[in-house]
Amino acid sequence: MSGARVLLVDDQPLLRHSLAMIIDNEPDLTVVGEAGDGDDAVAYARDTLPDVILMDVRMPRLDGLTATRRICADPALSRTRVLVLSMFELDEYVYEALHAGASGFLLKDARPEELIEAIRRTHRGESLFAPSILTRLVAHYVAAPRPDRPTPALRRLTGREVEVLTLIGGGLSNDEIATALVISVKTVKTHITHLIAKLAARDRAQLVIAAFDAGLVRPRR
Repeated sequence: MSGARVLLVDDQPLLRHSLAMIIDNEPDLTVVGEAGDGDDAVAYARDTLPDVILMDVRMPRLDGLTATRRICADPALSRTRVLVLSMFELDEYVYEALHAGASGFLLKDARPEELIEAIRRTHRGESLFAPSILTRLVAHYVAAPRPDRPTPALRRLTGREVEVLTLIGGGLSNDEIATALVISVKTVKTHITHLIAKLAARDRAQLVIAAFDAGLVRPRR
């Protein structure tokens, strides 16, 4: 996969500058623009068509969650992925970010190498969540009311596809899924392509939601 074009969205200029220096130092990543609020984020996204947007949550004029929802609903930005970057590990932010269409949620205390890997994984179409966030997210969905019967869409899945969906919901990467199921990474990617089509999911993050909603994932005890 070619390099990723990144749009930075945060209301703190100093943080944007620091992030830009870290990202532009990587040969396969390029910062194509910066925005200080959600309104500018939507406008700049339409102008620059970035591959990945690093999106802050709390911003003036228009918050990052609303901006994410508008970006992910825009057909012209169907190839753009949003990675929410926040200093707050608040549950409602994570749930709202997921349903808004974000592909991941990372805390601002992440190390530079973790940020870079998160951008690359998001660009590859993989969902990315900090471990502590993923654990709480699973617990929330398990506690939420769900129908006793599986959805019609899940009934169309093969046994192997259900296994892959379950592991995706657990936050495993393609390599980790391949190891767990003793199959090739190429086969994992094929299953994910089928899952996205059968479940009408926009991307891997929506497969995570599907796994939670179907009760395929349980919190660790």
